[in-house]
Amino acid sequence: MKKLVVLMVLAVSLSACSRTEQGAAVGGLGGAAVGAAVAGDPVEGAVVGGAVGAVAGALIGRATESGQCRYRGRNGRVYTARCPEGY
Repeated sequence: MKKLVVLMVLAVSLSACSRTEQGAAVGGLGGAAVGAAVAGDPVEGAVVGGAVGAVAGALIGRATESGQCRYRGRNGRVYTARCPEGY
């Protein structure tokens, strides 16, 4: 039950993120899990795998964005608009 609650909170929190942020989070978690499982030292493997996974996930997420950026207003409402030049 506790794992289910943690997964639900994670899913809800990721739903408000951009694709770049979602990719970084999922890549970091996956990379840390794989790194801890296959490395000789689980802690070092998790750190390295998490870092590599986060960077790779962010790059993949960034490539899938449509030129629209997400903004959060003062009232907390999230909205999308065209990204500024050079972004």
